[in-house]
Amino acid sequence: MAVSGQRRRPVVALYERIADAVHDGTYPPGSTLPSEPKLAAELGVSRPALREALLLLQEDGVLTVRRGVGRTVNDRPPRRGFEHVQPLEELIGAGTPLRVRALLRTVEEPTDFTTQHLLAPARAELRFWESVLTGEGTAAALSHEWAAPDELLDRVHPEFARALRATETGSRADTGSRAEAGPSAATGAGGSERRSAVSMLSVLVGASRETALSAHSGITATLLGRRRGDQLGRPADTPAVLVTQVVRVGEAPVLAAKHMLPTGAPALPVLQSH
Repeated sequence: MAVSGQRRRPVVALYERIADAVHDGTYPPGSTLPSEPKLAAELGVSRPALREALLLLQEDGVLTVRRGVGRTVNDRPPRRGFEHVQPLEELIGAGTPLRVRALLRTVEEPTDFTTQHLLAPARAELRFWESVLTGEGTAAALSHEWAAPDELLDRVHPEFARALRATETGSRADTGSRAEAGPSAATGAGGSERRSAVSMLSVLVGASRETALSAHSGITATLLGRRRGDQLGRPADTPAVLVTQVVRVGEAPVLAAKHMLPTGAPALPVLQSH
């Protein structure tokens, strides 16, 4: 589905051209890509843009860099557009969904991450949700989720747009009704007695019974850092897995997320439809 009024970032478009060439057999599994100068000439692009796209493909498990050989296509590159779309709290809950605790529900301008993955124009307003996922009293993940601008959602996925507004309206009303009970019952960054919230992805999945979704994720190793460590109750130098995810309707990205899973969190299974 083409998105009118949206210009795809050149590196994103280049990433998809190379990924398509991998999946259609132009560059089959185990093959070595042409050198950067040759590939840039073949594709008619600049070498800096090509290098950035190749790095993204490497991070996403499509390519591997081998010393003395170059960039080769992995034997089993990730399948595009067939990732199993499931809320993280269900995916890592081992049969029992984790509890979602809302830390922040706000609107913010695009960051580098959302500009790249949601193709958000400058000064756009994006819904941002920050949540902690907990199970058996232990923080299992920290989630950052962004929705595409309202004007795009209203056009490509109006059900999701309406569901987001209804969820946020309900959350504000619930916060107001519980404010009289004292600060420990309010929604926000403090207090442990808050009622379980929902993730943005769960809202999207619930609103998509009649809408096909596709998703793409990347997984990298990192450290929590001080702020995330404080939010998860772990030391700043705790090893963690960072999962990035983009969910699309047709070609239009509607949600982007970052999920931080510290050491000791439930294992993240790799689920893809067949």
